[in-house]
Amino acid sequence: MKKIFFLIGLLSIFLGFSQNETLFSEATELYNKGEYTKAIANYEQILESGQHSAAIYFNLGNCYYKTNAIGPSIYYYEKALLLSPNDSEIKNNLTYAQNMRLDAIEEVPKTEIAQAYDNIINLFTSDQWAYIAVTLVLFFVLAYLTYYFLRSANQKRIALITGIFSLTLGLLSILMSYLQHEQYRKNNPAIVFSKEVRVSSEPNGSSETIFTLHEGTKVNVLEELDGWEKIRIADGQTGWLLGENIRQIKDF
Repeated sequence: MKKIFFLIGLLSIFLGFSQNETLFSEATELYNKGEYTKAIANYEQILESGQHSAAIYFNLGNCYYKTNAIGPSIYYYEKALLLSPNDSEIKNNLTYAQNMRLDAIEEVPKTEIAQAYDNIINLFTSDQWAYIAVTLVLFFVLAYLTYYFLRSANQKRIALITGIFSLTLGLLSILMSYLQHEQYRKNNPAIVFSKEVRVSSEPNGSSETIFTLHEGTKVNVLEELDGWEKIRIADGQTGWLLGENIRQIKDF
């Protein structure tokens, strides 16, 4: 009986992937024909099935960009970039979409050291750094075994150096994975979906308006309180807005 349930489960997974591949292909054809709304429906159906990928988010971003929907296009490009942080095509299209925003917010300048730090740990995702660490540790084990069985002094020296080098890089990769994960955990980015939203000094409708934001602007959520979100924008300003006006990027 357990085998039957197992086979049924495998069949369901296979059929699900097959259906999603069909939906993806159809969505691509619809996009090429200029039927962006129908393509969006197909991509969203794939997401509803539980399948997520940078390609799906990227294509959704392209569809919304073609329909001049600034907020959704930036939102999905940002989600694609989370899964594939080094994809130049995603970065380029995100830049095009960002140029459509009304808000021009200057980021707080970073020191060269801080910028270099961000560039290094964001080369890969936390999972990718972890995979690299595992691979390097395996190289270390292989080098150690090679050192043990070799007889030539020169070959032993090369194996020893290779092993130490691999282990050192593996430990550094583990550190990078941890630091990247911590940075990912602390940041809670979101995109403004409303055409215009006022940001208040306090989490209530009667408080003073500090500044206004427009569709497509990226914010970082710091705190939540009774439907209100405390946000910080790139120039360091903070304030409160209703959560219904934004959509958080990290929902998977």
